[in-house]
Amino acid sequence: MMKPARATRRFLPTSPFNAPPAAPPAVQYVVQDQVTHDKYGLGRVIGVEDDAAVLIDFGSRQERITTPFSQLTRL
Repeated sequence: MMKPARATRRFLPTSPFNAPPAAPPAVQYVVQDQVTHDKYGLGRVIGVEDDAAVLIDFGSRQERITTPFSQLTRL
């Protein structure tokens, strides 16, 4: 007795169809950018570390935020 054929689809990296979406461009922050953070509030960038982290002064505290900057928004 033979097993029934099963159709399986596999992802071909060179196929133009069903390609994974391109990643959005990374946001670049520079010193003196005014930003807002979901947890800490309004602040100003006081340092940038090789596009891997930013140092932000929130008035009452300074925080180092690492990538990805999902909770950080430039104003």
